[in-house]
Amino acid sequence: MRAAVIGGGLAGITAAIALAQAEHEVTLLEAKPRLGGATMSFSRDGLVIDTGQHVFLRCCTAYRGLLDRLGMAAHAPIQPRFDVTVVSPEKKAELKRRGLPAGLHMLPALFGYPFLTWPQRLRLGRAALAFKGLDENAKQTDEARLGDWLAAHGQDERTRRVLWDLFSISSLNVPGDDASLALAAVVVKTGLLGDADAADIGVPSLSLGELHGAAAVRLLTKLGATIHLQTKVNAITPEGDQFRVHLGGAELLVDAVVLAVPHEQAARLIPAGALPAETVDGWVGLGAAPIVNVHVIYDRKVMDVPFAAGVDSPVQWVFDRTRISGMHARGDAGQYLAISLSAADEYADKPVAELRAQFVPALAALFPAARDATVTEFFVTREKRATFRQVPGTARLRPRAATGLPGLVLAGSWTDTGWPDTMEGAVRSGLNAVVALHEHFTGTSPQISVPHAESVVDQ
Repeated sequence: MRAAVIGGGLAGITAAIALAQAEHEVTLLEAKPRLGGATMSFSRDGLVIDTGQHVFLRCCTAYRGLLDRLGMAAHAPIQPRFDVTVVSPEKKAELKRRGLPAGLHMLPALFGYPFLTWPQRLRLGRAALAFKGLDENAKQTDEARLGDWLAAHGQDERTRRVLWDLFSISSLNVPGDDASLALAAVVVKTGLLGDADAADIGVPSLSLGELHGAAAVRLLTKLGATIHLQTKVNAITPEGDQFRVHLGGAELLVDAVVLAVPHEQAARLIPAGALPAETVDGWVGLGAAPIVNVHVIYDRKVMDVPFAAGVDSPVQWVFDRTRISGMHARGDAGQYLAISLSAADEYADKPVAELRAQFVPALAALFPAARDATVTEFFVTREKRATFRQVPGTARLRPRAATGLPGLVLAGSWTDTGWPDTMEGAVRSGLNAVVALHEHFTGTSPQISVPHAESVVDQ
């Protein structure tokens, strides 16, 4: 089978590898100068900068499988046990799981969480038990707002801000109260209430460009796939049982197409007849949500943990990027911190000077050593369309991989994966696409397991 994979993000990379490993003739087409999609890196003044900070959990089995296939699992280590430092201007705490069975493993950390009162901590169990009983696939669950549901289950404003938001905002990229209850339930039930080790955090020790893009080029080349970078697809035309992919001055005639691009691009490229027009028109309802990353370089070390979560602060999560960036290799002895801001509508267009005036003092409030340190560099990266807007009612808008045109399938973390718009969801979508193709061409299920479970730099 000759297959064209359109889009070189994680979904497209996953599909291309699976097809190439099955000995199909694969051409991967990517409009940007490198593979990786939203998980790319670039160089700036001798530093390697990721477009955004990405982490994963032990329960992200599809993504971890991709790392294995890329030969990069050793460069994305996972904590031995879930361990998060939480800081505020007044105090510091540690959320760490204990060596207890699933269901009990987080209780000591939650009962000792100093940002909540004892009555607030005791009421956490009420919500946790209610989450276990939720059907995340039910229409009414997706149509409910997380904040309303939490409030109805004893979680007051303070509890939602300093605990539930730590996990919902970073994983769903919308304000915690506004998130789809169904997607929040996937996060909580799989990561926090599932296996005891499910939420252990993995943080890459290499830049995303090396971890995903460069590794994918090496593997796909070894498998005999063809990769075309800086190649824009203008149209896809069905021709009998095949498809003609129009590339401006060139064309490809293929047996199968994996359309692995964001939903706005997919709506423009998908041929008439593949899906009902009202379905494709409905994708606009998925919208887009931004992520902003604030990069601060100090002349000395100011944070003594690999990453931390902030409460009672505009800082959401902050990561030590010193080693990965190659900062010391260029002769700097300081520390490079990156603040990851999800649900970042208020920051998406804010001038760099205003962000500096807000976040440099905020970091100093959280980390006392930063008060006497000098900021040597400050810049901002913005992903204005980082994810779709994961609010109530979006489940019905997310299409399955198969379309009405046999041989044409959809991939991307915005499609119906059963997961939020994350790296895990992207990889699952690529596997779903290959499964759909295999079932069409052979009438059987393939030996592929789908596990259960443009950045702008401102100076």
